[in-house]
Amino acid sequence: MSDPAAHPDQPAETIRLRPALENLPAYIAGKPAADDGIHRYKVSSNESHLPPIPSVRDAAVAAMESSNRYPDASAQQLRAALGQKHGVDPAQIALSTGSVAVSGDLVRAVVGEGDEVVHAWRSFEAYPILVGSHGGTPVPVPLTAAGEHDLEAMAAAITERTRLVLLCTPNNPTGPSLSTEQVEDFLARVPEDVVVAIDEAYREFHDPATVLGTAGIFRRHGNVVLLRTFSKLQGLAGLRIGYAVAHPRLARALGQVTVPFGAGAPAQAAALASLAPEAAEELEHRAEQIRSERSRVMAGLREQGWELPASQGNFVYFPLGERSGEFAEFADARGLVLRAYGTDGVRATIAEEEANDRLLAIAGEWIAG
Repeated sequence: MSDPAAHPDQPAETIRLRPALENLPAYIAGKPAADDGIHRYKVSSNESHLPPIPSVRDAAVAAMESSNRYPDASAQQLRAALGQKHGVDPAQIALSTGSVAVSGDLVRAVVGEGDEVVHAWRSFEAYPILVGSHGGTPVPVPLTAAGEHDLEAMAAAITERTRLVLLCTPNNPTGPSLSTEQVEDFLARVPEDVVVAIDEAYREFHDPATVLGTAGIFRRHGNVVLLRTFSKLQGLAGLRIGYAVAHPRLARALGQVTVPFGAGAPAQAAALASLAPEAAEELEHRAEQIRSERSRVMAGLREQGWELPASQGNFVYFPLGERSGEFAEFADARGLVLRAYGTDGVRATIAEEEANDRLLAIAGEWIAG
């Protein structure tokens, strides 16, 4: 095949793209560490700094032996285990390549051209991209000054065109979470035909004593769907697997629109192994370590004079506004890669103790200057 670049007189492409793509924002991943001789810690992506538990890794490697075959499209074993975990029929579990992909399936299942999706902003960056790419209309509702969902304003933003509401708790990237009472009060104001997705990608890092009671909320409300992932605490971000817990009709719809064989065999095996009692115990130990380090970092930042949102995720957020990019560059030059969000703020993932110490040192230097 000839190289089109070698033929400058070649006619311009005449393919037609969907108009929705014209103004669609691009997803920006966490910046990688530069290779310029400075030892940097990458805390710009919300991923685990720890590798998978050995038993989980071994399960994934063993699954590679049959990688010449398609994976189980129904993921029977994993869905059975997740159904038992959540107290639902396995048919109510919908799997895909991470909870972001399940969110995309959810949009495809319930959002038509011109339909509206209400979500907080700033929240997970993929929300408006997923909605807009499928012809829906994102309706972003600004967070409160404390970086929390403004549920009063979100309820007021619901119209007869609204098909879906996205609640991210703990909220990425700011960190605050929603309480059971807050969500119940909000749901009382949402029409029953509007789906409310509760995205709990960071649930495991929440203080267990006050974590959202989503099991009860799900049982009480037929329009609620839960989104979870194995990418964070379980350390399976590179294998890409997440799931939804949905009521039967919506679960079937998610199965209708998802990519066939989306959850690969190694990912299924690793996810299943991470649910085993011994692995679950080790993962809870890791979660406690992250919670402890988060508390230490937050306390240190408060002592320096920072006023930050109360995070329940595996990260902290600096609402620096116009100086966000400047702070990220300041940290990068000192060996720490952070995630800047335009002119809103900067997020730092809680990682190994050395990286967290560096964050405290850099934040202290910045605020003192």
